[in-house]
Amino acid sequence: MTETEPTAAAAEPGGDAAPVRRSPVERRILAAALRLFAQRGFDGASVQGIVEAAEVTKGALYHYFDSKDALLYEIYHSLIARQLADLDAVLAEGLPPREAVRKVLTGLILSTAEHVDEAKVFSREWHRLDDARMHAVRADRRRYHNTFRALVEQGLRDGSFTTPTPADTVTIVALGMVNQLPRWYRADGPKPAADLAAEVADFILAALD
Repeated sequence: MTETEPTAAAAEPGGDAAPVRRSPVERRILAAALRLFAQRGFDGASVQGIVEAAEVTKGALYHYFDSKDALLYEIYHSLIARQLADLDAVLAEGLPPREAVRKVLTGLILSTAEHVDEAKVFSREWHRLDDARMHAVRADRRRYHNTFRALVEQGLRDGSFTTPTPADTVTIVALGMVNQLPRWYRADGPKPAADLAAEVADFILAALD
């Protein structure tokens, strides 16, 4: 998920994305919250309902998460944390721009498809976040957007890509396609996520030429 559309302990808003710590109780609470947010929407899912579905006490829930907002934010942050870690791993390999763009795009699509329920809930409910958490969401997305754009700019400078289209437009189109994926992708659909990822990467790289 990226800046083109407005994932430790439960991460604090404004902190850097990092591997997400999960105790068994946290996992149960987050799984129950995700299920109820998907079924009933953010407003329709009560704290009491989440507690009952997770089979924990309210005290246990509030030990890890201070509100429903915190649960919604953590659902998002767990996803973007993984995606930013994947992005950093690709950058650390020092690949040529073409290979790096392909690897970033395929990894992002596969991650989004694997966690499509989280992405779907967040895309529908993100506007419920408070100002501090919204600021953190936008900062994570901006970092991903800017890093991907820098890869495209590098390829334009060294001749790997020859399109006259500005890097910012390429970034908006490429990442915007991924942002729309939760609206229509189904894990049991006719096209495996790996095939979809390869096709999207081929399409973007062809456009860059």
